[in-house]
Parts: sequence; C-alpha cells; structure tokens
Amino acid sequence: MSLSLTFPDGNVKSFDDGVTTKDVASSISISLGKKALAGKLDGKLVDLLAPITADGAIEIITQDSKEALEVLRHTAAFVLADALSQLFPGLRFGQGASTDDGFFYDTDKDNGQVAVTDLEAIKNKMAAIIKAGGKIELASISAADAKARYQGDQFKSQLAANAGDPISGHKLGDFFDFEEGALLPDLKLLKHFDLLSVAGAYWEGKSSNPMLQRVYGTAYFKASDLEEDAKRRQEAKERDHRTIGRDLDLFFVDPEVGAGMPYWMPNGATIRRTVERYIVDREVADGYEHVYTPVAANLNLYKTSGHWQHYREDMFPPMDMGEGEELELRPMNCPSHIQIYKHHIRSYRDLPLRIAELGLMHRYEKSGALSGLQRVRAMTLNDGHTFVALDQVQDEFQKILKLIMSVYEDFDITDYSFRLSYRDPKNTEKYYANDEMWNKSQSMLKAAMDNLGLDYYEAEGEAAFYGPKLDIQTKTALGNDETMSTIQLDFMLPERFGLTYIGSDGEEHQPVMIHRGIVGTMERFIAYLIEQYKGAFPTWLAPTQAVLIPVKNDLHLDYVKMIRDKMVEAGLRVKIDDRNEKMGYKIREAQTKKVPYTVVVGDSELDSATVSVRRYGEDKAWSQSAEMFVNAVKADVANYSRKDARK
Repeated sequence: MSLSLTFPDGNVKSFDDGVTTKDVASSISISLGKKALAGKLDGKLVDLLAPITADGAIEIITQDSKEALEVLRHTAAFVLADALSQLFPGLRFGQGASTDDGFFYDTDKDNGQVAVTDLEAIKNKMAAIIKAGGKIELASISAADAKARYQGDQFKSQLAANAGDPISGHKLGDFFDFEEGALLPDLKLLKHFDLLSVAGAYWEGKSSNPMLQRVYGTAYFKASDLEEDAKRRQEAKERDHRTIGRDLDLFFVDPEVGAGMPYWMPNGATIRRTVERYIVDREVADGYEHVYTPVAANLNLYKTSGHWQHYREDMFPPMDMGEGEELELRPMNCPSHIQIYKHHIRSYRDLPLRIAELGLMHRYEKSGALSGLQRVRAMTLNDGHTFVALDQVQDEFQKILKLIMSVYEDFDITDYSFRLSYRDPKNTEKYYANDEMWNKSQSMLKAAMDNLGLDYYEAEGEAAFYGPKLDIQTKTALGNDETMSTIQLDFMLPERFGLTYIGSDGEEHQPVMIHRGIVGTMERFIAYLIEQYKGAFPTWLAPTQAVLIPVKNDLHLDYVKMIRDKMVEAGLRVKIDDRNEKMGYKIREAQTKKVPYTVVVGDSELDSATVSVRRYGEDKAWSQSAEMFVNAVKADVANYSRKDARK
C-alpha cells in the first residue's frame, strides 16, 4: 500500500505506507537524510523516525529550519525531566514545553521546591545523560500502566487521564514522558544548553490552582548562539525596570497592600509628573480640553458601551450600592468622555471637539501576569477622544499622528513602525456586527496613511471590538515589539449613545469618535523609559538633575547654597550633599544614582566663582562659571536633552 506526500514546492511523490521522515529525506539526497532532524506533516511536527500512515503535506526540518530550535528545546525539556526524576525521587511533574527563547518544566515536591541553588546539579545530571549517548525512542504505555506509574502525582495523572489509551510518548532508558511535539532521535546535538532560573507557575495557568515550580532553560545548536543569548539576558537583567526601580527608589509594589497597585516614590513620582506635565502642555497647545472624570460609574454605562459584554473578565466585580445601583471601576475612559460630549447640545461649529484626560482606570489582570509597572491593575492612561464630522476624519487623524510623532522626537523614540489593525470578519463574537461601518472606517484609515505617504503593514484580527485602529509599534531596549500609541476610529459608540450635533443644514447628524493614546499608560511608558535609558534619564526627566558637593561645609557650603537657590529659581531639581562623608564616596554615589551632573566646589571654585562639573558616565570633570553652568543645565532641559548643553 502506498501513500502520497506533497512537498513545499508542490511536487507530489508516492511512498510505502509506514515510511519515516528520515526515509523521505534520504530518498531526496543522502546529505539531506543526514541533516534531517524531524518532519512537519500537515503543519504538525513529527519525529524523524515516526511512521507516516496517511497522505499529507510534508516538510523536512533541518538546523536551518525555523522550527529546528523548537525540536531541540523540546528535547532539552525531556532530558531536564529525566534529570529531575533521578535527582529528586518522588518529584511531581506538571507540563514541559519549548518556548520562543528556551524551554521549561513544571515541578512540585513535598520538602521545599526545586531551588535556584539546585540548577548546577541538575545541569550536570543533564550533561551526564547526554554524554551517555542513549537513543530517544518512540514509545507508548497503556492507560492502566500510566495510572500505576503516576500514582501519587496528581498533575501527571490528570495529564495521562486526558491523553487517551494508549498514551504515546518517548523513552530514554527507563524514563518515559509524553508531551506533544517532536524530539531529536539522539542527544548528540544537545550540547549547548543552560538552566536559567526557577519561578512559580500556576497549574494549568489558573490562579485558583496549586502553584508549581517552573525550571527554565535554553538551548542552541551553536556555542556562539548560547553565548550571545547569555549576553542578551545579562543586558535584559541590567535593564529590568523592576531592578532599576528598586535601586533608584522609583516605585514599589507590595502584594500585602494590593497586587498590581504600584506606589510611586518621590523619585519615580518626579519622573511621572514631568512626563504628565509635558503631555498636558502639548495636548492643550494642540487644541485639547483637559477634563477630570470619576474613576467609577454606573455599570449600565459599560453595558451600553459594550465593554461589559466584551471585556467582563478583565473588569473588577461591580460594587452593589443597594436599591439596584451597581458601580463599576472603569476599565476605559471613553464612556466618561462621551458623557462630557452629551452634557451640551453640540453644533458643527464645535467640531472637532478634542477631550483629553490622564484617566485612572482599573483592570483585573490575573496575578500571574502582573509585572512591575508593565502589567498592573491600576493604570493612568494618557487618553483622548475627538468628536468630528465625517468629512473631518482624515485631517484629524493626520493631526493626531503628527502630534504623536513629534512627542516621539522629544523622547528620542526613533525605532517604530505602523500597523493598521482590522477586524477578523469571521469573528462575529468579538467584533461589532456592522459590515458597512467596518468597511468605511477601515478604508478611511488606509486612505489617511496613504495620503501621508507612510509605510505600514496590515493585521487582521487586531482591531478593537468597536472599530479599526492604527497601532504604532515600538522596539524596546531589548528588541521586543510593543504597542506604544493607538488611533482608533469609532462609528459604534456614537450610535449606541445617541450622539448628535446640529449641522449647517439645521439637521441632526452623528459624529465620528476618534480614540487616541499618545504614550499609552503612565505606568507602562515609564517602565519603557527606565529600560530604554537604563535608569540614566536625560536631564529633563531625571528626578535629581544635579548634586552639589562642598569640599568643606564650613568654607564652601554657603556658596553651594547660593548656586542651589539659583537653580531652584530656574525650575531645576537639585540637591546638596553636605554629609560628613569622603568626597570620593559622595561622587561615586551620585554616579550610582545616575544623576546627570555632579558639581564639586572647593577653594579654587569659590575664589573664581566657578564650579567643577562631571557628567554622568564620564571620568573627566571640567570647570566653568557658576552662571554658565546654570544656563547650560537650563538649556539641556529646554531642548529635551537633545544636545550636549555644556558646549
């Protein structure tokens, strides 16, 4: 009996039933047979030696294939589980898998979890298993055998119960495991791996389930790639906004007070306040009217908007106020701004009406997803909504986009791209059902981008439930893709809330609503900036812009205070370090705190009315008059630290 296999180039070949991917690869060429690691049958990875018993589309996976690392890392996860089972008898196992940057396995044991101090021993055991040179074989066990094998392990028992009968998996010596995916047939290619960390992970990802201990690792085919990965991870560690936030005393999150509810310390609050003042000033200058609206509203408001129907799982439970009234912590600001619009009768002369707010919102993020300032439950959105007539949409869209790009320039954000996010017309549950609205609004966005001559790419299924949007994707300091800003067209909410304006013809018309966020939430944006600058904020953003150090308090402190007063009068943020510590210690601490300017004043500076100045990250100091220094720092702040203001 024969079967037909279709190759990526469209060619179809016949093979005997039970042929393996290795057989197929070898039939093409001897060298391909040697290079083959696994197969991909109808889009699913299969073992190199797994028999093929039905027609299908096949790809040969080699080290050059994008799926190759997935196979390698899945194999590493298998070997990790084998090593753990040998080192910790009675250990319970959850799931293991490969990921985009490594692999993991979830574990649980009675007498304390697997600890980071165990990683070296586990790694050595994995190396010993690999060196022994055993072959990984396809295997299966009956459901009855699985029940006996995993007795006492409620997690693996549950997985086995859902895996059918018999249970297909892999074995290496006496070790057997079952997880979906392909493994390497032998371990000779698994040479370059490392174990990285341990962290808690809920069983099946549900916070109501037990917490397991997840062991993380990574693996590559080349030693150079593993070394490069280690450098990237070290860079990520050094840029981690949570670590920098702690070291520079910017913010903290205390789960005992409220998980995902950040506290801003004076230093962090100063950075945030500077950003907020900047944003408000830019928006007011661009024609926005800033408002304040309540943090909670009647639940019916969010039922009308559709947020309750579409985002209920991400909203906090309603508060029962009695007598049928339920209040909801707002997950979005748009319904509140709609109420601002509705408060007066509007005319075409009022349009475009631009409303903006630094609006506090609350969303119920799962506890396992919370992370520093990047994923929180309380967030302040740099939010804005413009109400326009239909013929004003394109001009207003372009005006908003130009404002966003100008703000990016001030923050030195240069690596970004544009994504037009459309609905998936097949997903009728997620998206508002109005084909005419979607077609009209999507074509408007596309026309506006084409008119500006900007490059963009289109993404189906990424739109908000009420309309398409332009997402501006930025690259973080670590190369990750992140949505920074959005502009969304909305025909739905004006219709649901019955919004109108009186046109020049004296008739009522429905406005179009444009949602926009320039820098997203303050929390995520500050986290982005912390990592982008590595905590060394440019002068205009730095919580302390200069530290003044007198060599001797009794001789030089009065002069230092005079300089301080001039800087404060100029609106600068400056501190005097007059502690009874050694000069070198004070200078090093100012550098550790990443203060832009460290100023030392001694006898020569006092006699010549000068200061000795050192910039953060530089070894050499220079001398200039106190007046010139103050003016230089003022200029540094005024031009958003774009240039070296000391020259």
